[in-house]
Amino acid sequence: MTATPTPTARIIDGKARAAALVDQVAEAAARLKEETGVVPGLAAVLVGEDPASRIYVKSKGETAARAGLNSFTHTLGAETTEEELLDLVARLNADPAVHGILVQLPLPAHIRETAVLAAINPDKDVDGFHVINAGRLATGQPGLVPCTPLGCIKLLKATLGDLSGLNAVVVGRSNIVGKPMAQLLLAESCTVTVAHSRTRDLAEVCRRADILVAAVGRPMMIPGDWIKPGATVIDVGINRVPSADPVKAAEGRTRVVGDVDFASTAEVAGAITPVPGGVGPMTIACLLANTYSAACRAAGVEPSQLDA
Repeated sequence: MTATPTPTARIIDGKARAAALVDQVAEAAARLKEETGVVPGLAAVLVGEDPASRIYVKSKGETAARAGLNSFTHTLGAETTEEELLDLVARLNADPAVHGILVQLPLPAHIRETAVLAAINPDKDVDGFHVINAGRLATGQPGLVPCTPLGCIKLLKATLGDLSGLNAVVVGRSNIVGKPMAQLLLAESCTVTVAHSRTRDLAEVCRRADILVAAVGRPMMIPGDWIKPGATVIDVGINRVPSADPVKAAEGRTRVVGDVDFASTAEVAGAITPVPGGVGPMTIACLLANTYSAACRAAGVEPSQLDA
């Protein structure tokens, strides 16, 4: 019987790094309150009954409360009109107690996501999706950065230190992850390639990467033989697939996997994020960091550097 190879890659612990960042946000928010009387406030808007969205919004609220932030949750029915949702966004824009606004996606089909995201005050857009924040990121100006790419760059810097000169490949070109991820890597002086479904010889492109960020949304698409030995792999994917146990799979039970085949990649890479427990926790922690930064700017003070 052939023995199962032992993974050689360092496992990047996103949970521990996220917990450290939340602690830093809590300390910084407490100082902000003491010095200015301002308590960072995060408003989450949930439209409809999607169970995963409800769990995610609840987790965001609980984590915000643990960090000493004010958390406001607005739950609306699936029948809510676009006009009603835009009216709520306008009220949150005008509320001085709210420094960060996130509208949980996806929205019901009859509501235009682009219209809703565009209505959020860019200085309160803690998801970093507004076109103005995208422009600020692209031109190197201060702004609110999408939370998942921000979490990824923090994990990379904690793992590798200086990223300057490294070859980075981002697989995926979404506005939420792929494009802002590329911008953040460029800002760290990486040489960046954005790959996607139409990239020719994608495997060879991936093999040149010192840093590989997988954000394509296809379960275990990237195998270990696409990885450069010693590369650092950041797996953004969150995909539900049938359980590996045939009995559980027959019962309809599932498991969560990334865009990277973890088992084969861990035998080649120098470091890798697990799924779950890698990028996901950092996304929520960075949402709180963005809310703190937005509150500081609203109060006219410079945010503390959060290095976790």
